[in-house]
Amino acid sequence: MYVASPDNLAQGGARMNTLSLKSLKTLSLAIAALAFIAPGKLSLAKDAKPSLAADHQHLDYYLDDKGKAQTIKNQADWQKRREQILSGFQEVAGELPDRKNLPALDIRIKNSDEREKHVRQTIYFVSEKGDRTPCHLYIPKGIAKGEKRPAIVALHPTNTIGKDVVDGLSKLPNRAYARELADRGYIVIAPDYLSFGEYSDYDFKKDRYSSGTMKAIWNHMRCVDLLQARADVDGERIGTIGHSLGGHNAIFLGLMDQRVKVIVSSCGWTPFHDYKGGDITGWTSDRYMPDLRDVYKLNVDKMPFDFYELIAALAPRAFFSNSPLYDSNFDYRGVEKAAPRMRKIYNLYAVPDNLRIAYPYSEHDFPTAVREESYRFLDTHLKAETKQKK
Repeated sequence: MYVASPDNLAQGGARMNTLSLKSLKTLSLAIAALAFIAPGKLSLAKDAKPSLAADHQHLDYYLDDKGKAQTIKNQADWQKRREQILSGFQEVAGELPDRKNLPALDIRIKNSDEREKHVRQTIYFVSEKGDRTPCHLYIPKGIAKGEKRPAIVALHPTNTIGKDVVDGLSKLPNRAYARELADRGYIVIAPDYLSFGEYSDYDFKKDRYSSGTMKAIWNHMRCVDLLQARADVDGERIGTIGHSLGGHNAIFLGLMDQRVKVIVSSCGWTPFHDYKGGDITGWTSDRYMPDLRDVYKLNVDKMPFDFYELIAALAPRAFFSNSPLYDSNFDYRGVEKAAPRMRKIYNLYAVPDNLRIAYPYSEHDFPTAVREESYRFLDTHLKAETKQKK
């Protein structure tokens, strides 16, 4: 059982099932609309000159050329704030390298496994000079000549077996979303994340990136390149999904690559102040963002971005969050706190249904009911014709 997207309109998501979902949705939209008409929660002094690190929890303002906070009144104003969000994120993760003159993908197939509803290939492609990215590529059976299917970049959680997790080969249940989506009719690519699976010996010290996060974003954008290069993929219908490690990397991919139209993040985020009481040490390994330790000294008050901004920056594209009530890593109370603020931006674009948050009664998991709902969310926004038996 789980509670569906009440945001924080009452105390505690677990206690909101006394109201009908229809009533909750109506109330949520009304409050969000009123909040956006009258922002002003930033409470900056009249003559304040905020920096990019001024206040990442409020989304009512952008900074003008003089560094002064200006109220966001329209989509053009929000795009100015979005550019500042991208800059703040890249202050920590490093800049995305120039994507002009990309090398040929040069796809090599290691093996091919024929299954009932799809074929799973294990492939390697050139992500950049000197590096090949290992992936599983799932190709559904029955694709007609000339047909173009929607496609998914499936990002795995933390596990030594890497991409095999999302094929259902780990000891934990509820992680086989790559295989399940392939059986649903999607073309799916599932790469190994740096330091896991066939990337286990990845040497972070020898690459050109200041963070593993940005190298992963590069690789995942190259996965999108690969999908768009396929004749059987509709390049305008690409989504991403991930759990835990894959959950926040799905957000990062969506942030940096607007070709990704739908983002599903399971147990992937909460505001940094709500992540283990503000202890962000876990984000500082080579595979993440070491500058959080080396430059920002683990001080969440000094960080130049937060998840409020990253998810709002996905708008108007569709975003689904699985945020369990008992997740010990990503506290749902932080999600509830952030949700109505992010929803203002989705209302600005008049697409309130494109932001969906579920609060299941579970721990750090992607339970079947919520996972199936996220698949339906993908179906809706990617207009997929699913092959499920009814």
